[in-house]
Amino acid sequence: MDTAARIARIIAAEISASPAQVTAAAELLDGGATVPFVARYRKEATGGLNDTQLRNLADRLAYLRDMEARRAAILNSIKDQGKLTDDLARAIAGAETKATLEDIYLPFKPKRRTKAMIARENGLEPLLRAIQADRGTDPAVLAAGYVTGAVPDVKAALDGARDILVEELSENAALLGALRDFMRTEAFIAARLIAGKEAAGAKFSDYFDHREKWSAIPGHRALAILRAAKEEIVTIDISPDPETGAQRAEGIVVRAIGTLGSGSGDQWLRQVAGWTWRVRLSNTMYIDLLTELRKRAHDEAIRVFGRNLRDLLLAAPAGARVTLGIDPGIRTGCKIAVVDATGKLLDTATIYPFQPKNDLRGAEATLLALIARHGVDLIAIGNGTASRETERLVSDALKRLPTGMKVPTKVVVSEAGASVYSASELAAREFPQLDVSLRGAVSIARRLQDPLAELVKVPPESIGVGQYQHDVDQRQLAKTLEAVVEDAVNAVGVDLNTASAPLLAHVAGLGPSLAQNIVAWRDENGAFPSRAALKKVAGLGPRAFEQCAGFLRIRDGKEPLDASAVHPEAYGVARKIVAACGRDIRAILGDGAALKGIRAEQFVDEHFGLPTIRDILSELEKPGRDPRPSFVTASFAEGVEEITDLKPGMVLEGTVTNVAAFGAFVDIGVHQDGLVHVSQLANRFVKDPNEVVKVGDVVRVRVTEVDVARKRIGLTMRSDAEAAKPAQKAQAKSGPRSASTAPKTGEQGGFGAALAEAMRRK
Repeated sequence: MDTAARIARIIAAEISASPAQVTAAAELLDGGATVPFVARYRKEATGGLNDTQLRNLADRLAYLRDMEARRAAILNSIKDQGKLTDDLARAIAGAETKATLEDIYLPFKPKRRTKAMIARENGLEPLLRAIQADRGTDPAVLAAGYVTGAVPDVKAALDGARDILVEELSENAALLGALRDFMRTEAFIAARLIAGKEAAGAKFSDYFDHREKWSAIPGHRALAILRAAKEEIVTIDISPDPETGAQRAEGIVVRAIGTLGSGSGDQWLRQVAGWTWRVRLSNTMYIDLLTELRKRAHDEAIRVFGRNLRDLLLAAPAGARVTLGIDPGIRTGCKIAVVDATGKLLDTATIYPFQPKNDLRGAEATLLALIARHGVDLIAIGNGTASRETERLVSDALKRLPTGMKVPTKVVVSEAGASVYSASELAAREFPQLDVSLRGAVSIARRLQDPLAELVKVPPESIGVGQYQHDVDQRQLAKTLEAVVEDAVNAVGVDLNTASAPLLAHVAGLGPSLAQNIVAWRDENGAFPSRAALKKVAGLGPRAFEQCAGFLRIRDGKEPLDASAVHPEAYGVARKIVAACGRDIRAILGDGAALKGIRAEQFVDEHFGLPTIRDILSELEKPGRDPRPSFVTASFAEGVEEITDLKPGMVLEGTVTNVAAFGAFVDIGVHQDGLVHVSQLANRFVKDPNEVVKVGDVVRVRVTEVDVARKRIGLTMRSDAEAAKPAQKAQAKSGPRSASTAPKTGEQGGFGAALAEAMRRK
C-alpha cells in the first residue's frame, strides 16, 4: 500500500468515512479549495463530508504527511549508517505515531558522548555480554579480568557494564512503549505545596495536597495544576503507586532483559533493571506523560473555546433595527451611541447619572431626546461596571415616554472585547474623529444588531469565552479559532453591499487584501449589481470567485439567485427547476408550495448530483435562510442588582456567558457570573455541559449558595426536588459543610472547588 493510500485509510477510520472520500477531499484541499466551499458545494466529490470532518481531515493529513516525511528521513539515516535490517525496516514501516518512530530511532540517533560510549571505548561491552551469558558466575569475578589503566577496579568495570545496559534499555522501543502503556493506566499525578508559598498561592489552595489518576484528571484541573507549577506554588509528580506500582514498573524493565533466575548474574541484572527505572526511565516517563497531559488539556481547552466562540458568533441577531448602545461608567459617565438599521453611526452623547455629578434628570432627558429623535427600537447596555444601575436608569426613563410612543426593548449585552475594538486601528480608521470610549458604545449597539458582523472585528481571544486561553498553545489556538470564525461566517452568508472588510475577510477564498479591494470597489462604484460584478475587483480571479461567490448575498439585485446560497455555477440547473414549475423565478423564490411537485432526481446530470439538487431546492424554498436562532432576551429580576441581593432559593433568569468542562457561567445581572456546576445542569447525569446549554442561551436558574466575600455564586438548573437530593444525602452523612469543603470539581454535586476553579480561570 502506498503512502497516500495508507494515510487515506487511517483518516477514513478516524472520521467515519471511506478512503475514497478522504482522497477526494484531500485533492480539493491541496488544490486550494477552502473547507466551507468543499463542505457546501462539492458534496458529490466528498460524499457529503461536513465542515467538522473536513477540519479534522485537514489536521490529520498535515500530521500524517509530516510523519511520513520523518519516517523516510529516519530510514535514510539508519541506511546511511549501514545498520538497517529487514526487521528494523518493518518496525519503522509499522510505526503509527511520531513517538513510536522516535523510540525506534533512539539507538541510531546522533548523540553527545555518553557514559555508555566511554564504557564501550574502554572495552567493557564484552563484560556485559559475559554477565548475560553466564548468570551463575559472580559478576565481580568476571569483572576482574577487565581491570585496566582506564578501568581502575572491579567496581568501575561493573559500573561501565551497567551504563551500557542502562542505555540499551533506555533506547528499547518495545520497553518504552510498554512502560508508557503501563503509566497511562496506573500513574497518579500529585501536586504538593512548596514551603512558604501558602499566601502567594492562595488561589491554588485546592492543589496544595492533591493526587488523582493521570488518566482521569479533567483538562481544566490539569491546566490549573500546570499553572500553579509554572508560578512555583506547587511541585508536580507523575508516578505509579509507590507501594505496588514501582515494583510493577521495575518488573516490566526486567522482562525487557529476559527471564531471570536466582544466580549471581541474574541478581545483578535485576538490580540494574531497578536502577534503570528509578534513575532513568521514571524520569523519561514523567516527561512523556507531562507532555501528553499538557497536550490533552490544551486540546480540550481549545475545543471548549472554539465551541463557545461558535455559539457566540451564531447567537441570534436582533436584526436591522435602530439601536442605542450604552457603555456604562460611573466617574467618567455613560457613553452613548445611536446607530441606524444598517449600523451607521447617527449620534453620540455622554451622560453623568452617577457619582460624582449625579445628573440623573439630565441623563434621562438626553436618553429620551435621542430615542425620540432617531426612533430608537433597541437599547443595548454593556454588562460591565454600573450595568445594573444603568439598566435601572433606562427603565425609569422609558416610563416617561409620551403615551402612544413605542417603548424600545432594552437588552444587556456582553461588552467583552469592545474596549479592544475601540482602541484598534480598524476602529480608528472607521471613526477617526470619535473618542475611543464612544467607539465602544458603537460596538455594543452593533453587536446586538448582528453579533457575527461585529465580533469578527475583535481578536477571538479577547471575547472572553475561553478556558486558560493564555496557557495553551497559541498557534494551535489561533488556527482553531480562525477556522471557527470562517465556518460561522460562511454558514450565515454575507451581504456583499453592506459587509465590512473584517467580515468579508473571513469569506471563503477572500482574506484581508481582497476584502479591502472589494470595499474600495464598492466605495468607488457603488453597490454591486450582481455577483458577477465581483470579477471586476482587482486581484479577484476565477479561483477566488469560485470559492467566495456562493457565500455572498446581493439583495434586490438584477439576478434573483444572487440573494440565495445557490452557487453561480449551478444557476443553469436552478433555472431548469424553476422552468419546470412554469412560473417566474421571483414568484417561485420562497414559495415552498410551488416546488412540492418537483422531484430532485429528474434534474441530476453529469455535473450536479442529488445532494446539490436538494440544496438548490431548499434554497429556492427559503432563499438566503439564516441558520441562527430567533432573537430572545433574558429579563433580570427587579431589585436584584448586587451579589448582596442574592439569597439561596431565588429563581432568576439569566444568559449563559461561557461553558467550561465543569459547568456553565450565567449572567444573572449582579456583575458577577454564577456557576451552574455540571452536576446541576439537569435532572440526569451530564458528561458534557454543551449537551444542555450553549453560550447565549437564556435559562432559568435557582441560587443555591452565595459567598459574598469571595464573589462566588452557585446556581442550579435542576428541579427543586432533584436538586435537594444530593444536599440532603450529604448532610445526613456528614452534617452541614461549607463551600471550601465541598467535593472536588470532578465530583457530581459539589460547588466549592468548582467555584474556586472558576475564579482562577476567569
